[in-house]
Amino acid sequence: MKEQCLHLLRLVSYFGIILIFIIGGSEVSNAQQVVSEVAKKYEATVPKSERRAQAAGPYAQALFFNQQTDKAIAILRDNLQHATHFQDSQYAAYLSAILAMNYRILDDIPSSNQYSALAEKYARQSKSMEIKGYVAYCQGWLHIRNGNENEAVRYFLEGLNDFDKAQPSATLLARTTSILTELASIYANWKEYGLQEKYSKQALEIAIKQKDASTIFRTYMLMGHMYEQQYINKDKSLRVRNLAEQYYLKAINFYLSHEAEIPFQSDLSYAAINLANLYMRYYDDEQKAKAMHYAYLAIEKAQKSEHYTQIASAYGILAEIELKENKLSDAKAHLLKSLSEIVKDPLADERILMNINLSLSEIFEREGHLEDAIHYYKEYIRLFSAVYDTEKMEQGRRLEAQFEVERKEQRMLRMQLEADKKEQQINLMHILGLQREQELQNSKLNEDNQRKRLELVNLEADKQSQELRLSRMESQQRAQDILTVQNELSYKDKISRNYGILAASLFLLLLVLGYAFQQRSKTMRQKEELHHITLEKERQHSKISNLTAMLEGQEQERGRLARDLHDGLGGLLSGTKINLSQVVGRIHSPERVEVEQSLAQLDSAVNELRRVAHNLMPDLLKKYGLEESLSDYATRMTNPNLEVSTQFLHYTGRLNEEQQLIIYRIIQELVNNAVKHAKANQILIQVVEEERKLAVTVEDNGRGFDVQSAQAKKSAGLLNIQSRISFLKGNLDIQSSPSLGTTVEIDFPIG
Repeated sequence: MKEQCLHLLRLVSYFGIILIFIIGGSEVSNAQQVVSEVAKKYEATVPKSERRAQAAGPYAQALFFNQQTDKAIAILRDNLQHATHFQDSQYAAYLSAILAMNYRILDDIPSSNQYSALAEKYARQSKSMEIKGYVAYCQGWLHIRNGNENEAVRYFLEGLNDFDKAQPSATLLARTTSILTELASIYANWKEYGLQEKYSKQALEIAIKQKDASTIFRTYMLMGHMYEQQYINKDKSLRVRNLAEQYYLKAINFYLSHEAEIPFQSDLSYAAINLANLYMRYYDDEQKAKAMHYAYLAIEKAQKSEHYTQIASAYGILAEIELKENKLSDAKAHLLKSLSEIVKDPLADERILMNINLSLSEIFEREGHLEDAIHYYKEYIRLFSAVYDTEKMEQGRRLEAQFEVERKEQRMLRMQLEADKKEQQINLMHILGLQREQELQNSKLNEDNQRKRLELVNLEADKQSQELRLSRMESQQRAQDILTVQNELSYKDKISRNYGILAASLFLLLLVLGYAFQQRSKTMRQKEELHHITLEKERQHSKISNLTAMLEGQEQERGRLARDLHDGLGGLLSGTKINLSQVVGRIHSPERVEVEQSLAQLDSAVNELRRVAHNLMPDLLKKYGLEESLSDYATRMTNPNLEVSTQFLHYTGRLNEEQQLIIYRIIQELVNNAVKHAKANQILIQVVEEERKLAVTVEDNGRGFDVQSAQAKKSAGLLNIQSRISFLKGNLDIQSSPSLGTTVEIDFPIG
């Protein structure tokens, strides 16, 4: 019994490694940090995008293993709803597979089956071989948890085949390693050590190729466990045993040299427990010091990570070492520490508690402390009943396990009878002890008391006989009571199964009706959204047509005014200047000075007329493009009281003539506003071209203004600028405040 207890403690530790290796567990101390990191990556993605769907998986898994199951399920289902509309169905398959596994862990079998079917459906529609392999892995994982290892192997081999055909990616090797470790675990259960060794070595090769410290460590552990099981069940050669030791030592040494890259201290305690157990069970007593060293190392690391089951495992190994040397007191102390640690775990395995109590009961019995022995034995019986009831409820969901249920019921009956018998034996031993004490006292009496002692012995013997007969009658009565309770429980189980089937049928019917209603509502919403989109497109087309006509009209009118000013008024002023130039030669002072002043004023008027005509219709824009036109415009606008400068970054001149003219007009309006209203003396015009976007910035050092107030007034200049930007399908951003200048940023897409 002691060996069964301590071996069970150790097996729980090992399979904890396998579970973390498969699903990516984390320490309690850094669980929130893991959730925070994946949450940042998730929030950094665009909603309803493929990248968000990809990031939803790790985020939901981190939430799930941090006990935030409702939030994890909500995130997965929300992203799955969007993923069904993506062109590639691989993201819908990926999210459906994760939902299926999470619901299986929650024991929600109908939901798990529903999303498992969806994952297979979307995987068939996808062209991604990696996602096909991942869904096959998830199907195998579900079959293992449902007790169908043969079907699981079929899916795992199918997944490996798909991964071989997949394109290299950041996740391909990790997913391949998961399948290989699952296959190695199954073949270990089947005692197919050749296949277990094959897949374990493949997993180790890939882990080394990945350069992932955590994966390499756990693969070393997998190899060590494989050789240990092979030594126990098949090959008793020292070579196999020593290989197990070597891989456990490799795992520990690798952890110690890469401790910064492996954040889970519980990994090291797992490895130390396995190696300590190997030295204790399968090496000579000379290795006792090594076994105790690694057991204490496991306790130290497990205490830091608060893994109480591991602490209990290590104390169990120490207790077994002391029992081998018949040191009952030390063994008992270690078992009591093991018991005190494991009860701190809210998810402690009751089978481990049961066997610890049984071992303590046997040690106290051997020491003669009968009351303590009875106490721990009763606790063992209570835990056994609890484990039995739990297992019975689990097996009640599987009709094919009825034989196992009946066998356990018979075992329970035998255990109860054994418990009664054990208690009677202990009581009898107590009575015999009192009798021996009385005999020792009577031996000191003289020969006259010998007769009385013999009579007392006879009376005690008669009493024992009566008590034994009474105990047999009580045992028969208890057996009859247990049989009656067993029949009642069997009847209640049948009633419960019938009610369960009826409730499940009603639930499935409600699910089907709800799904149909949801699909119909979804279709109606989609039709309504499509109608709104069509109307909005028509409005946009109409708005663009109006803007186009307005801008064309404005430019035509500007051209006409420019030509009229240049050809009409410009010619008239030039003729007047020529006439005055001829007259000035015949005029003498002082009138000549006044005429020359008039000629200078005519020159200024002609120049101003040319500037206005050029602003109305810049010829440079058509001949040389936007960059030359804006540079010329800045030069013309610059004077002793105003400095206008331009900057062009990465500009390639991809804009068409219409876009260049609109940008030119917008910049004219912004510069005029800065000069007229802001009283600026420095203006910077910057044009930056990117791959698919052009950005224009006009910045001045004027007195600024209140942006919200200006937008509320809806001035003609601002509306004109906004309408031109809308025509370009661009964005406008104005940043200004009184006395701090103004910055106007414009960007719009280009071909």
